[in-house]
Amino acid sequence: MKHLEENFKLAKKQDRRGQKALYEMFSAKMLAIANSYTNNLHDAEDILLNSFMKCFTKINECRDWKSFPFWLRKIVVNDAINFIRKNKNILYSDIEISDEYLEDDFEERFDEINIEEIFSQMPVGYRLIFNLYVFEEKKHQEIAEILNISEGTSKSQLSKGKKWLADYLKSKENEKRNIESIKI
Repeated sequence: MKHLEENFKLAKKQDRRGQKALYEMFSAKMLAIANSYTNNLHDAEDILLNSFMKCFTKINECRDWKSFPFWLRKIVVNDAINFIRKNKNILYSDIEISDEYLEDDFEERFDEINIEEIFSQMPVGYRLIFNLYVFEEKKHQEIAEILNISEGTSKSQLSKGKKWLADYLKSKENEKRNIESIKI
């Protein structure tokens, strides 16, 4: 944490060494966050670079070194959302799906699967809402405002995303059972 404070203060003075140190400290994590939205490493790298440029241009808006990681994350998430809006056609439909599709052991099975693998397969509309709701802890009203959709669409897409995830996990479980039965 001491290095973060020092480098943050240097970066606020537009010191290139401080900026480079902050980039090296946070780039891997922020790249993973951007990639969780875009599911494309090249796009995520573009978002990362743009986010750091914005970060260093507006670093005086960040009041305290302790809040810097959260402030930077917010920039990355917002840039990823804006990128998706501009470059991808996301289709949402206003159909509600019940959570009945999810089983009780959903969370247990979720821990067994590689999240990157899941996000690489999940449709972009579901992934975007899922990320905002689960990882960014946004409420449906906030998501609706961010994405310029209705609150019902946000709820619907999350529900569909959960159903998609449950179906995906079931198919992986079935694949695993089939492989195990072949071995026997």
